[in-house]
Amino acid sequence: MIEVKNLRKGFEGKAVLKGVDVTMQSGKCNLIIGSSGSGKTVFIKCMVGLFQPDSGQILYNGQDFTAMTVEQKKEVRKEIGMLFQGSALFSSMTVEDNIIFPLDMFTTMTRRQKLDRVNEVLDRVNLKGANKKFPAELSGGMMKRVGIARAIVLNPKYLFVDEPNSGLDPQTSGLIDKLIQEITLEYGITTVINTHDMNSVMEIGDHIVYMYQGEKEWEGNSKEIIFSKNQRLNEFIFASDFLRDAKDMRMLEETGKVSEDRNMQQLTGTNAPDLVPPPKENKA
Repeated sequence: MIEVKNLRKGFEGKAVLKGVDVTMQSGKCNLIIGSSGSGKTVFIKCMVGLFQPDSGQILYNGQDFTAMTVEQKKEVRKEIGMLFQGSALFSSMTVEDNIIFPLDMFTTMTRRQKLDRVNEVLDRVNLKGANKKFPAELSGGMMKRVGIARAIVLNPKYLFVDEPNSGLDPQTSGLIDKLIQEITLEYGITTVINTHDMNSVMEIGDHIVYMYQGEKEWEGNSKEIIFSKNQRLNEFIFASDFLRDAKDMRMLEETGKVSEDRNMQQLTGTNAPDLVPPPKENKA
């Protein structure tokens, strides 16, 4: 579990984080959402130690990360996996060598043990046999999966993910979301995801934190977000007529007024297979 208490951070006299209090839940996907300039990226960078907060606490398993020595922080970082927005794979290294990199840095495993571990995580992300491929030979979705494999190769307790669906088509995005969710549940990881993807919010949002101008504006889960009356949140999430209609339909489903296996022809009052009513006869 990660606890953030009264976290504050500013640059050149301008406050970016204004006293944020959040508890990231273990074994769940914790999503950080918000518009550009809301402070969510600075928030995550403070949590992993890329920025030193001006004040406040970041507790990993009850230990204050902000007050640790360099060596103590290094020990915590061994328990942190990261998936970067662009996957951040080394282009001159094979898939195998990219994944081995953290093992070389933080373990004393033998080469054979490292290769066995690489094969385990590649199999887990459905990339068995891709060891000798280079990043240039991979699709965007495959590179994300290699990034996930590298992030979990050290069996982390905490997983930080930055925009996992950036640049991916909707179907591949859904597969990446499902994979992250499965790994989170399977290994009991505390996963923190920075995202703009509303499909991710609705599908894997076990715990959602909405940031607005450096503060926590709203907190809840993917079901609660549907019924939220927070105006700022609704304007951010359901910004188009299409999404507002989708919200209304999901609310009806959740309240049992419309079945999830609804017959759309019945709902629209049409019988035609394409749901378009036949043209009226011209009696003139």
